[in-house]
Amino acid sequence: MVKWLILVAYLLLMVGIGIYCSKKTSNVSDFVLGGRSIGPWFSAFAFGTSYFSAVVFIGYAGQFGWTYGISASWIGLGNALIGSLLAWLILGRRTRTMTKHLDATTMPEFFEKRYDSNKLKVVASLIVFLFLIPYTASVYNGLSRLFESTLHIPYIYCIIIMALFTAIYVIAGGFHATALNDFIQGMIMIAGILAVVITIVFKAGGFTEAIKSLNATPDDAGNLNTLGSVFGPKPFDLLGVVVLTSLGTWGLPQMIQKFYSISDDSAIKRGTVISTVFAVIISGGCYFIGGFGRLFATEGEATGIMAHIDRLPNGKLEFDAIVPSMLQTALPEALLGLIVVLVLAASMSTLSSLVLTSSSTLTLDLIKPAALKKGKAFDEKKQVLIIRVFIALFLILSVIMAAFKNAYITTLMSISWGALSGSFLAPFLLGLYSKKITPAAVGTCFGFAVLFTLTHTALFLMGWFPGVVDAVKGLNLPFSINSPLNAGAFCMLFGLVLCPIVSSFTKVKDEKKVEEIFTCYSEKAE
Repeated sequence: MVKWLILVAYLLLMVGIGIYCSKKTSNVSDFVLGGRSIGPWFSAFAFGTSYFSAVVFIGYAGQFGWTYGISASWIGLGNALIGSLLAWLILGRRTRTMTKHLDATTMPEFFEKRYDSNKLKVVASLIVFLFLIPYTASVYNGLSRLFESTLHIPYIYCIIIMALFTAIYVIAGGFHATALNDFIQGMIMIAGILAVVITIVFKAGGFTEAIKSLNATPDDAGNLNTLGSVFGPKPFDLLGVVVLTSLGTWGLPQMIQKFYSISDDSAIKRGTVISTVFAVIISGGCYFIGGFGRLFATEGEATGIMAHIDRLPNGKLEFDAIVPSMLQTALPEALLGLIVVLVLAASMSTLSSLVLTSSSTLTLDLIKPAALKKGKAFDEKKQVLIIRVFIALFLILSVIMAAFKNAYITTLMSISWGALSGSFLAPFLLGLYSKKITPAAVGTCFGFAVLFTLTHTALFLMGWFPGVVDAVKGLNLPFSINSPLNAGAFCMLFGLVLCPIVSSFTKVKDEKKVEEIFTCYSEKAE
């Protein structure tokens, strides 16, 4: 009853905020970017809560904590230092300054105006819409696992309820509602994660005893003294996860657009500190908790994790069930109720960011230009209406994908991040700093990332990699070539090499126009 009361109160609060913020939404800029007037605390929390959701708390913490033990904590530190601190330092001010100068509302619109190419905008819009769907499905998947195990709500009902409440407050209040909700959700996440870390360590017998127990527990290869070690049993694969989950934020449209909306340069400086501290607590705490997963599995079939964990149709361990079952085993009822709201808060903030990004991109970058080209009226009210319609459509498609539970959360997110950041990271980052990046290089990055991700995914899902692995086993590679995580990390890093190389063989479309764009950095900061 306590868990249900907390949950219902939280959902009603979110809906109330959406209705309240609907009064502040009078045009497209208000609905999509909050009028570019969001302060440092709201911007930092919006960035952090969009970054960390049930994908991290349930999917990633469960799978990587189980696989790497306590060394999974490096992922959390990487998220804080690379995914938050460096992202704000390197991208924050330049993104806000150039997008405001270009009057760009979305990432595809940035590509159009920065590289003077409508084709790039169209292609980028399609990539955003298509590859944000599996990411959204992974968020549903993570939250529903926890709801199933703690509230005993059937999986399909969980994702439908989740989509419905997200739709209500995002459609009603737009960016203002998501920013205010993100701040409240962030405070809940901080309180919840600190409470869980303390409880889990206490249940494991204290930190020192827990590390000893981990080292006495065999890893997947049957080796001892690895799960409690600094770098774990698979350091190179661990590095791939750090790259994917940390550097990936630099190319994700729902993350980058948080810099579009921040109010001024001083807010960026304060937001950098706030966002980094938030990431250390939330991401570091999530992976730290996940690292103790195997300890609770050793308590026996009656009370340990293994009594609750299901298996996929292929017989493999269902990693997405580890953390929910671990929490049931270790936490008292009252705290478990708080954790349900914590994961719900994290997930709803991420979902709201995803659906707002995808729907605004489709409307402003595809529907609006097509309507204007045909001479049809497309005023501000109509644009906001179409964005709201696409929010509903996007949520429906995501629910359909999430209904099929044959893929891990980590697999769905890796596909999404690999294609999105593989496509956008290099063209966006280099486009902020270099005048020499060409439209041809950007298009090449788009094509390579999408084709590589789709090809790798097809081979992975069809089970063709065992033959490939056998063919190269003599190389003794220190990492797994069939991992969607490593594939995504490769896409991002390779784009940073591919983009400058192609640019060196191709030409900038209009050098004078590029020079004019870069004058924005010499103007007095606002």
